[in-house]
Amino acid sequence: MFFVLSEFMAKLQEQLERSLKDAFPGYKNTLPPIELEIPSEHQHGEFSSNIALKSSKLFKKPPMVLAGEFLPIIENALNDNGLKEQIASVSIKKPGFINFYLTPKVLYGILEQIFTENKKFGRLALGKHTKVQIEFVSANPTGPLSVAHARQAAVGDALANILNFIGFECAKEYYVNDGGIQIKKLGESIKCRAVEVFGGTAQIPEDGYQGGYVKDMAEIFLAENKITTLKELDAIEQHRFSEFGVRYLMEVIRKDLEDFNVHFDEWSYESRIATKANIEGVLDYLGEKGFLYEKDGALWFKSTDFGDDKDRVVEKSDGTYTYLTPDIAYHRNKYERKFEKVINIWGPDHHGYIPRLKAAVEALGRDRESLEVLIVQLATIYREGRPISMSTRRGEFISLREVMDEVGVDAARFFFLMRHINVHLDFDLELAKKETSENPVYYIQYAHARVHSVNDKAREAKIQMKKAGFQLLNTQEELELIKKLGSFSDILLLCYKELDPYALASYLQDVATAFHKFYDCHRILDPERYDLSAERLALTNAAGIVLANGLRLLGLSTPEKM
Repeated sequence: MFFVLSEFMAKLQEQLERSLKDAFPGYKNTLPPIELEIPSEHQHGEFSSNIALKSSKLFKKPPMVLAGEFLPIIENALNDNGLKEQIASVSIKKPGFINFYLTPKVLYGILEQIFTENKKFGRLALGKHTKVQIEFVSANPTGPLSVAHARQAAVGDALANILNFIGFECAKEYYVNDGGIQIKKLGESIKCRAVEVFGGTAQIPEDGYQGGYVKDMAEIFLAENKITTLKELDAIEQHRFSEFGVRYLMEVIRKDLEDFNVHFDEWSYESRIATKANIEGVLDYLGEKGFLYEKDGALWFKSTDFGDDKDRVVEKSDGTYTYLTPDIAYHRNKYERKFEKVINIWGPDHHGYIPRLKAAVEALGRDRESLEVLIVQLATIYREGRPISMSTRRGEFISLREVMDEVGVDAARFFFLMRHINVHLDFDLELAKKETSENPVYYIQYAHARVHSVNDKAREAKIQMKKAGFQLLNTQEELELIKKLGSFSDILLLCYKELDPYALASYLQDVATAFHKFYDCHRILDPERYDLSAERLALTNAAGIVLANGLRLLGLSTPEKM
């Protein structure tokens, strides 16, 4: 990388802070930390500091006076530390801001960097091949994927793409909960619907599954097993209904996720990992470490030793295991596969489960911080301005498949990423279908398609773009677009720090806005101004590269025509 904005800002902050403390030794321990921000207005420079405003009371001087005293110290620091090549000038602005302006060399260098790295532009050697596992969606195979699962799928897949891009070795995993009471109830629900096919009556179990898909499954089960009478149906063992339900729904789930452009590296099954031997093995380990005790006929895990608010039962008095026990076995399995970082993506109903699982990870001898649990808030689907109520068990919900079919994969994925993961998301179906600038994903992809349209016209006009030696790009729209493109790496770094791809989705909207503004304000191709056209064509293609890289990381297509 030639230039990473955040790294340069950090270096600049460090040098400025050192210089001011050296210049005012009496304030060395009381001077506020220097913070650099990116101004919202172009004329205020690339960076701005409010250090004079924050230090005004300390020095007992007006901010503008203090900024004037700081200015020569800052300028000398830039000269002494070789930063003058990057910083063209420094100025002060009322009520006391200190503004920094980058040299054209730095800005033009961003374009050269984009063409040098192309599809690798934005990549950071941050992960150093650290092995990371992201487990996400992991919906119980008791029904089609809901919009809550769809949002988790979009988030998990995009985050994994970003982590891989910046140097981690990230594996995507789906954990199939094919055991437990819910699978039993699914089987019972299927059998009840099968009885109804023959005119019989059967009561769906309490908290069973009542969606129309259960009736469809019952009919498929009868056809597959060539069952033609109620007597033949009654002879079928109950577990076969559950096994069929899991197999059938996992086929549906896999297909839906593949069509959603989410491809898992591993599909792990509870029935294969949380075996009796594995569970006994993990309980033996915890027992040998002194982390288990018996009380009221049950076996308890001393999770309070590791920060939980109360101890947890791992084996009930009847000999059955709680939900926590197979989860401990599963996470032990994750670490045995040499993952150094484990990320779980869950829905908000699991928030209270985090402390006990982190306690278990620590009890297994692992760093509790190596487990990261991300809570993705729910999404509400709106049609014609009205929210659609949903309940999975009652069968009243909008599935991922329905959303994909109605608005398309790209729109669905992007809309699920349009808010921070810790914020509830409203998904407007009508907006997602619009082919106008109101629809953010259309707006971004249209910018990418525009780039290809400009290239088609450039070929006709026999104009070739420059890849180096830029001199003529100096309008506000051109420079703003270059700066926006140059912050791509910083956005990916932010996504990593937050473990949230939202910043990239928002950034691509900003890039598209800057590009459309540049496109609308300037004639890109002018045969009578060939040199300027060659540079503007380069800027156009640089925008196309960044848009394409970002879209691919979010799992979206990069259309050349729209």
